[in-house]
Amino acid sequence: MAIGGRGLRRKEGRGKVDGSTRFTADLEMPGLAHVQLVLSHLPSARIRSIDVSAARAAPGVLAVVTGADLPDVEAGGPDKPLAVDRVFYAGQPVAAVVAESEAAAADGAALVEVDFEPLPTVADPEGAMGDGAPEVLEAGADGTEGDASMHGAATESESEPVKRPRNVSSVATFKRGDVAAGLAASDVIVKGTYRIAGVHHSFIEPHVSMVRPEPDGGATIWAPTQGPFAVRDEIAKVLDAAPHEVRVISTPVGGGFGGKVLLLETLLVLLAQKVRRPLRIALTRQQEFLMGHPAPAARFEIELGAKRDGTLVALRARYHYDNGATGGWHAGITGSFLGGTYRIPNFDITGYEVATNKTPTDAYRAPGGPQAYFALESAIDELASIIEIDPIEFRLRNASREGDLNAEGSPWPRIAMVECLEAARRHPLYTAPVGEGEGVGVALASWGGARSPAAAGCRVEPDGMVSVLVGSPDISGSSTGLALIAAEAFGVSPDKVRVVIGDTSFAPQSPMAAGSQVTYSVGGAVYEAALEARRQLLEIATEELEAAPEDLDILDGRVTVKGVPERFVEITKLVALSTEFMGRHRPINATGRSAVQSASPAFTVHIARVRTDAETGAFQLTGYAAIQDVGRAINPPEVRGQIHGGSVQSIGRALGEQLFYEDGQLRTGSFLDYELPTADQIPLIDVELIEVPSPVGPLGAKGVGEPPAIPGPAAVANALARATGIRVREVPIDRSKLIR
Repeated sequence: MAIGGRGLRRKEGRGKVDGSTRFTADLEMPGLAHVQLVLSHLPSARIRSIDVSAARAAPGVLAVVTGADLPDVEAGGPDKPLAVDRVFYAGQPVAAVVAESEAAAADGAALVEVDFEPLPTVADPEGAMGDGAPEVLEAGADGTEGDASMHGAATESESEPVKRPRNVSSVATFKRGDVAAGLAASDVIVKGTYRIAGVHHSFIEPHVSMVRPEPDGGATIWAPTQGPFAVRDEIAKVLDAAPHEVRVISTPVGGGFGGKVLLLETLLVLLAQKVRRPLRIALTRQQEFLMGHPAPAARFEIELGAKRDGTLVALRARYHYDNGATGGWHAGITGSFLGGTYRIPNFDITGYEVATNKTPTDAYRAPGGPQAYFALESAIDELASIIEIDPIEFRLRNASREGDLNAEGSPWPRIAMVECLEAARRHPLYTAPVGEGEGVGVALASWGGARSPAAAGCRVEPDGMVSVLVGSPDISGSSTGLALIAAEAFGVSPDKVRVVIGDTSFAPQSPMAAGSQVTYSVGGAVYEAALEARRQLLEIATEELEAAPEDLDILDGRVTVKGVPERFVEITKLVALSTEFMGRHRPINATGRSAVQSASPAFTVHIARVRTDAETGAFQLTGYAAIQDVGRAINPPEVRGQIHGGSVQSIGRALGEQLFYEDGQLRTGSFLDYELPTADQIPLIDVELIEVPSPVGPLGAKGVGEPPAIPGPAAVANALARATGIRVREVPIDRSKLIR
């Protein structure tokens, strides 16, 4: 089998390479009209009036709609489909133009005139928490654990009452022991402030959706969404319709990373109901930067104390997230990382969710992880330098192991933190001599992973192909991995399995493609469904071959009697027997279900090697390695690909990616200004897989997608500290601060 071996090419890969894959923007439909948005240019303002007369008279324009024209939707001001009385961030939609063509819609949008009354802008979290700061959100806009749960980032932080500063929607607290006494007893204390910028998903495909209103009052939606069932349920609520009246067809996703769940669909459905035409909206790249919900920036104040022998004693952490115009939800998962990764007997951790007049933030690959581990792993590395202990040895001395308590007070299951650290210590990139101006840095990270109930279907086609039906979109090659799982369970080669992603009208219940959970949650259901389909097939073969099921095997498209290969029956014949007119055999049509009850946390260690120029502050990454526990690699090449891609995203946060604002205005709103890493900045990335099988994941697999996106900022910063002696506490890295 391919599992654990050479692997299998992505089944959907050919269409993406040859251009035959049809994305949402490629779809056509009779009567399709187009939508263009008018966005606020101010971060905080009251809407005095909107003049749409010129736009309505423009050629090709079918309708111009404002927030006052739409039914009321249960949502906070920043989350209304269109702003009604005021705007909360620059980029908030205030009007929509519906026209016969994209060009006509854009021309009409340019004619809409909005009269704004500017209001005070809350531009940064520090100012937002001041006593005299204006209120950003309406009363009652709390952070939501619902969004956190979708992405595997929900935690159980302590509910001890904490005074909320102004514009703080929620507070996460974690406490253990006596942190003051612990710091007093420490021989060495590192104290620092760490900042990490907000970043954008930067997917190739901007947000795009298409909606057709249906005669029964429902709607059909085509969208590259990571969560079709979440979209269905939300739109059904907006339309006051039954869930079956809303059909969501998940189209190929041109990059998601947590940012493509639900953004445009509510507005588009309401517009389609109003004009009774199918509609499509596609954001421009600039609109994507202004409207797409990015990852939040964060600021940490850390005090970390240890004994001279390298034993961690105490941690005090205060941090806040800049969530833009929303309640936010990252602080809880961040606190769990800070307090639970290492054995720290005393800690006091408090995180604040702060609202400002910027674009609302949401999930981006491993939400809360890069922020937490940039601060924690930088402080850990600095302590190791001061105490003069090898940085990996220092981590090993304090690494959490099975049975140790995490930040929430629950025991860790079997984890592979130690195995990853030991593999990193042996890696050539770590052990090779370091020359003048060179440095090697390491950083560790973990991810708990999401899990959700799932179901899958499996049937055998007349040509012997095994068809698997699921409802989770494939954003990472997950369907190829599911095909490998089904092939293993059924007993055929992977090329005899196809995976179909159904829409919400007929697909089995499946989780959102987020939180590294598709293989982990859906894989068990696929395995069970394929096993049951195999049982049904052998049940028919038992009568045909007059042999017990346990004496039968599947080989090369045949069911054979073990030890007697000349006694066989073709699978195609067995399928025909189960579908023939007046037949006596039941069709081969199976279902499988799964509800994984516990997480299988995954750990990773990244190694970065840099070469620096003391005169200019320039530096170059000359080597990079990612060592990750994956449980069991279902499809090793694609697992390595996931780790490679996540590592590059992680490195990008160190090298230049940032959403930079001035007075609430985004100054890095295009790829001319937003510094994505380029090929000449990224060295070859060596990926090493550590396989410590999960006791509950399908075939021992664990989630893979999130962990590699976490450690890069700390690994690069730690390498620079080793090379230059300068501790970088803010990313992206300002090279001018490295000049000696």
